Amino acid sequence: MNVVYALVAVLVVALLGAIGGSVAGLRPVFAIGLPYAAFALFLIGVVWRIVYWAQSPVPFRIPTTCGQQKTLSWIKPQGIENPHNLFGVLARMALEVLVFRSLFRNTKVELHPDGPKVAYGPTKWLWAAALVFHWSMLVIIARHLRFFSEPVPVWVGWIQELDGFFQIGVPAVYITTAAFVAGLTYLFIRRVVIPQVRYISLLNDYFPLFLLIGIGLTGVILRHFVKTDIVGVKELTTGLISLSPAVPEAVHWWFYVHFFLITVLFAYFPFSKLMHMPGVFMSPTRNLANNNRAVRHVNPWNPEVKVHTYEEYEDEFRERMVECGLPVDKPLEKAEEPAAPAAD
Repeated sequence: MNVVYALVAVLVVALLGAIGGSVAGLRPVFAIGLPYAAFALFLIGVVWRIVYWAQSPVPFRIPTTCGQQKTLSWIKPQGIENPHNLFGVLARMALEVLVFRSLFRNTKVELHPDGPKVAYGPTKWLWAAALVFHWSMLVIIARHLRFFSEPVPVWVGWIQELDGFFQIGVPAVYITTAAFVAGLTYLFIRRVVIPQVRYISLLNDYFPLFLLIGIGLTGVILRHFVKTDIVGVKELTTGLISLSPAVPEAVHWWFYVHFFLITVLFAYFPFSKLMHMPGVFMSPTRNLANNNRAVRHVNPWNPEVKVHTYEEYEDEFRERMVECGLPVDKPLEKAEEPAAPAAD
């Protein structure tokens, strides 16, 4: 039912976008008012989440590791698997953010009926789909900068030409467009087909998937099947960036469906699992060096405790300890000798 609810919610969002683009009186709301509100909510929500995470105390170094920690000079440490300095942390974070290193090393557990026995297997298809989806989305966002800038940066044109290298169709089909939809489709099918993953999947797992798939499909429709005023689209986007928005008249209502899905994604982002994008930089299991053997970390919020040292304990109970035959550090006679007078 979570799949159905999420799909219905995205279809409702798309329907609202179609209505907003079809009714002339609603276009300023869907083209200007709601995008500004969603972007403000996005900024406020992301900043609030990051500040909230930053205030969480981390007195101890708790990085997840899978290699030899730096110890004795004759034992070779694993600088990236178990980083002990800033360089190792940066290298580890770069591999995590750019190539999803921990996901590449992830494994799945299955219970085979013949035995029964537990078997571990790779999940490289999950890693590949996630990598394709995220990198395709990054390239698509870079390509869309041509709608928000004038003049268009040279490197945006390079990315666009490289992305349409195969020149399939007119207008050319971009490689990342197909990869974006294919990666999302695999991630969705995986959630539905695998029983264990389906069991733990919630509404907030399916909703962003359908939302992103809807954004991708409506983008394909706008580029290859529906004729819309590109000049009007750029007029709207550049106007939003320059805080002097204007509502174009000749833009097809399919654009408003696409644009409203993006607007909802921006508003939903700070309150969803999509916050893993900035969250990975705030994770103490990733952004800390494992130097527990070199540096003593004291819990800052532990209350100060009045300790009773053994010397104080022995001074208090020495006579009884001697009577019971317990060993003492200072003999009873020596402890009762008066202190020698200070020399002149």
